[in-house]
Amino acid sequence: MGIFRKQISFNRHDPLDDGLRDAISAEQRSNDSFTLADPTGEELTEKWDAIVKDVEKDPGWFSFSKD
Repeated sequence: MGIFRKQISFNRHDPLDDGLRDAISAEQRSNDSFTLADPTGEELTEKWDAIVKDVEKDPGWFSFSKD
């Protein structure tokens, strides 16, 4: 017979319990969130076209093909 009569136990610590879980959830629901999945060819084309259109608005923009 041991000297201790009560069993002591501890709750497991959850590292996401400090509010990080909510922050991650909010980020995943955000419109500008990103994933690490490979984009399809169509998605990549749409993204690149949007970037090119945005760059063309720059007053200092020029095209090598036009020069």
